[in-house]
Amino acid sequence: MTPRRPQHRGHKERKIGNHVLKPESQMMGYGYDPQLSEGAIKCPIFQTSTFVFETAEAGKAFFELANGQREPQPGEQAGLIYSRLNNPDLEILEDRLTLWDEAEAAAAFDSGMAAIATSLLAYVRPGDVLVHSDPLYGGTEYFLEHVVAEFGVAPVGFPAGVPLAGFEGELRERIAGRHVGAVLIETPANPTNALVDIADVARFAHGLGTPDRRPVVMVDNTFLGPLWQRPLEHGADLVIYSATKFLGGHSDVIAGAVLGSRAVLEPVRRLRSFLGTMASPLTGWLLLRSLETLKMRMTAQMKNARYVADFLAGHPAVTSVQYLGRTHEKDPMYRTYRRQCLGPGSLVSFEVAGGEPAAFRFLNALKLVHLAVSLGGTESLAEHPATMTHADLPLEERERMGITAGLVRVSVGVEHYEDIIADLQQALDAVGSDAEASARRLRRGALKGAPASVFQHGSV
Repeated sequence: MTPRRPQHRGHKERKIGNHVLKPESQMMGYGYDPQLSEGAIKCPIFQTSTFVFETAEAGKAFFELANGQREPQPGEQAGLIYSRLNNPDLEILEDRLTLWDEAEAAAAFDSGMAAIATSLLAYVRPGDVLVHSDPLYGGTEYFLEHVVAEFGVAPVGFPAGVPLAGFEGELRERIAGRHVGAVLIETPANPTNALVDIADVARFAHGLGTPDRRPVVMVDNTFLGPLWQRPLEHGADLVIYSATKFLGGHSDVIAGAVLGSRAVLEPVRRLRSFLGTMASPLTGWLLLRSLETLKMRMTAQMKNARYVADFLAGHPAVTSVQYLGRTHEKDPMYRTYRRQCLGPGSLVSFEVAGGEPAAFRFLNALKLVHLAVSLGGTESLAEHPATMTHADLPLEERERMGITAGLVRVSVGVEHYEDIIADLQQALDAVGSDAEASARRLRRGALKGAPASVFQHGSV
């Protein structure tokens, strides 16, 4: 008889009678049985490197499953072996992470970049093409151009913010004759909020594969999080998060997560074990704490961001605002936004007239909003993408993607929106009248028909 790990009865119930529980309710206890931890209402931190086997036979059975030497028997769970392989905090966290996205399985990582890197390395091989949207988070861009490229993988980018139909033919020509190992898209794009149509890209990518090897479509869903966008519902194979951001939400943890079907996620989980990119028990515990307030935090941030975006759109020193909540019917991605997104999120990018000097004067004058990179925390943050998060990109690449010298990205927090606006007002006042005059000239040019960048999604 195969030794089995004790079953956690009743801790994965998703219904009360015929009533299906919502994810925000299940976040309070799903995946955890207090009776297995002395009745503690919250999961303890299992700060241990290794686990004791009851018998040698149990250890053998656990390793057989962990190494893929056999399939689990009905009702059999993976045994606890070593915290690089599995840990109760991470197992409970991964159970809960699946709820919002309705995924079969999840894997937690020690950073968002660890999640992205491990997922890509699990699926691309030398000689492959890696198709990706532009722009991406600066760290991801660097990884594609300077790491996987050195292993013989060719990154091929396409622009976010415009329908795939407009460049699909050209994209096919650029990858002709080569196998596409994976497609990585970030939507909305960092930092421009430009959208990518997930369903269109999935259709395109899955049509490129062979029966033996189909490109895996990966979506970085960090900007909108599981509350405002569900990539798996639109054909994505894997959804990736920097859990540092909204999932963590308190600017006190670095983490990542990948979700999808068990089959597609298995190579990622296996590689994670050998690269050692798994999150720590403490990180798992911190994320469990944060998931309980995810909906409240993200809803409050989104409501604040609407007020902030409207204020910025009317300020004379601001030439354009890129916020999904201001997407209008003339935008080429308007239908995608309405079909794909459940809400506009809380990231606002805007152009300060006067370039880098004006943007720096604005940032240096902030008092309530913190000048710092990252996003999704309870506090509002502002940064300058061209010289900070996306500084590694060549100037011409940044300009092509709409990451201009005057662009500022704000992650709107949960402070009172009137206080956030008051701080933005006084900081914009510090920019000076020269910026306002420049903004008026740019606005007049736009009204006369000056073409807008396809990367300035939702600009006003």
